[in-house]
Amino acid sequence: MPQPIKLLHLADIHVGMENYGRLDSQSGLNSRVVDFLRRMSQVIDQAIDQEIDICIFAGDAYKNQRPNPTFQREFSRRIKRLADHDVPVIMLIGNHDMATADRAASSLDIFGVLDVPGVIVADREEVHQITCRRGQPLQVATVPYPQRGRLLAHDVFKNMTLDDLDLALGEIMHQNLTDLAAEAMEKPDIPAVLTAHLSVSEAKQGSEQSVMIGRDIVVLKSLLANPAWDYVALGHIHKHQELNKGQHPPIVY
Repeated sequence: MPQPIKLLHLADIHVGMENYGRLDSQSGLNSRVVDFLRRMSQVIDQAIDQEIDICIFAGDAYKNQRPNPTFQREFSRRIKRLADHDVPVIMLIGNHDMATADRAASSLDIFGVLDVPGVIVADREEVHQITCRRGQPLQVATVPYPQRGRLLAHDVFKNMTLDDLDLALGEIMHQNLTDLAAEAMEKPDIPAVLTAHLSVSEAKQGSEQSVMIGRDIVVLKSLLANPAWDYVALGHIHKHQELNKGQHPPIVY
């Protein structure tokens, strides 16, 4: 019988948020930033103590795509702690991580450039074949935040209205999610997880809607409730919730 997989799922750390904070005299950082980093450290500590096998970070590491070097250092230190304990880390690109200019780097690309052992930066729709900490195989399908800008690179979409672009992007998302599920099903003996940074129908918004950028494509929950997946790890909505309670697979923000 295969070993169970202990998975850490987190998202939307938003290092750099300073709302309602003040200067912390010890660190020189805003007190809200210090609080976010402490909570992240607490999560990492518990994950290591509980000997997790893999970490999925479902997007939005920083407040914006140009974090200052101190924020990058502090976030990276915490991710490296997992890597140092042989825990693979899948880091999904969220809307706050993405560059606004075409071909510019995201705020997480540095991990891929430095080839940090065990850390994968997921910037496209893809099924990754992962070996977890104790040797267990796992498929992780990644879906970064859907960008309208990707469509505008193609002439056929350039003169479309915003509503038509949203419709086209929704159709592409539907096809991509269907294709990922079909690919995962080709290896039915290997567990499969879907991670995505997007808005899902029936999800309840959190208290910090002001952090959201622009208007979203909303994906139907039924599209994620595919038997190909053993777990669906979501990011983007700032409220912990299970959208498929009592049914398979768990669909969790």
